[in-house]
Amino acid sequence: MVVSTWLAMVVGLVPLLGWLFWWWNDIWYGLVMARGNKLPPGYMGLPIIGEMLSFLWYFKFIRRPDDFINFKRHKYGDGVGMYRTHLFGKPSVIVFLPAVSKFVFRDDKSFILKWPNIELVGETSVVSVHGSAHKRLRSFVSRSINQPDALRGIAIAVQPRMISALQSWVKHHKIIAYNELKKVTFENIGMYFASFEPGPTLDKLDEYFAGMVKGFRASRLNIPGSTFYHALQCRKRTMAIFKEELDKRKKDHDGRSRPIKDLLDGLMNLKDDEGNYLSETEILDNIVSLLVAGYESTVIVTTWAIYYLAKYPQVLQKLRDENMPLKKSKNGELATSDEIMNLKYTSKVVEETIRMTNVVPFVLRTTTKSIEYKGYTIPRGWNMIMWVRYLHTNAENFNDPMCFNPDRWDASMSPIAYQPFGGGSRLCAGNMLARLQVGLFLHHLATGYKWELVNPDAKVRYLPHPMLEDHVEITIEKL
Repeated sequence: MVVSTWLAMVVGLVPLLGWLFWWWNDIWYGLVMARGNKLPPGYMGLPIIGEMLSFLWYFKFIRRPDDFINFKRHKYGDGVGMYRTHLFGKPSVIVFLPAVSKFVFRDDKSFILKWPNIELVGETSVVSVHGSAHKRLRSFVSRSINQPDALRGIAIAVQPRMISALQSWVKHHKIIAYNELKKVTFENIGMYFASFEPGPTLDKLDEYFAGMVKGFRASRLNIPGSTFYHALQCRKRTMAIFKEELDKRKKDHDGRSRPIKDLLDGLMNLKDDEGNYLSETEILDNIVSLLVAGYESTVIVTTWAIYYLAKYPQVLQKLRDENMPLKKSKNGELATSDEIMNLKYTSKVVEETIRMTNVVPFVLRTTTKSIEYKGYTIPRGWNMIMWVRYLHTNAENFNDPMCFNPDRWDASMSPIAYQPFGGGSRLCAGNMLARLQVGLFLHHLATGYKWELVNPDAKVRYLPHPMLEDHVEITIEKL
């Protein structure tokens, strides 16, 4: 009798425990933490891990990332363009419609940028600080690398390495585009950010930066052997290299009284509203975070451009037809930034590549207070996940979105449906530099070379960034 009673209790208890386990996050955050306020529709997943298993299923295993949102739209409807969830260790709201993204990006007081792994970018870097400090640093960065005068100088400085790299590719005949682009891009960024020439120091920085990038979306498990631990060690070694360079410049030029020839010099001479210079930590945090921001994204977009142009020969021919007259008119001289920016079809190819690549699939913000939006409450301290990838791959925003079609940019595009560089006051300060670097490289590539994909059917992996599994292996020769 006793055994039967216990067996009945277990049989009855297991389903209850299973139900509680499945709905625990929704019960805890929806009823307890939200105090009965109406949250957006959705599901918050399992305790601690939330919906990470579902996220990984779509992004890593079946490799259909857009279906992560499509499934939610099918199950919950579009509503107001938001779903509650629990991702990356925090209760969150996913935003997938342009109007809601615009609402979040424009209110940078209620929705602030808060990096999950802030130790990697630095607490005093431009991507971490807020208010007047952010405004001052962002203005400096924009003047240094994103304004027309700065772009003119950068365009002349980066092209010799691009030309040399392409010549070396032909000698090898078969190369892996992503790996080779990393080399030339890092050499150029190292040059105009800190005047580093190719050599052992730049090779070490390249290795350390690769380790840091892997840590941005890794779990915060800070134990030897973990990705996050390795990323922190790479950052420490990177900071040591730049501190050595910083000390050398201070010693050689009596502090900050030296002409500005690169971004590091500019940071050393930057003052706040009271006339105070940046601290050593602020200088190091910013030079490292800016290098990280400008490095990986440019490489990935340019790699995808090489891939798409090989897959769409009619696009390559139109690109070549536009660029050939400019090349012939230069008689061996380097193209200027103004000339590249004025190439309309080239600009469309660059934009289309950026749209389809989606280097950053989503952008995070954190609420500073409880927000009411069209009848729903978003509690204080929750993450807002602007799923910008879905804006760019949604047929409601772009016709036949998975087709590489630069001519789509002939029509006027809604700016709120195209947000590859974020939005609001946090719009990427180097967005024009990124476009210019891709445009310059395509100018030299299209006018001097032809190439084929070694693995035209290579599959795509989406984490940590979208990339072909073979990293775009090509055979290349001169025209």
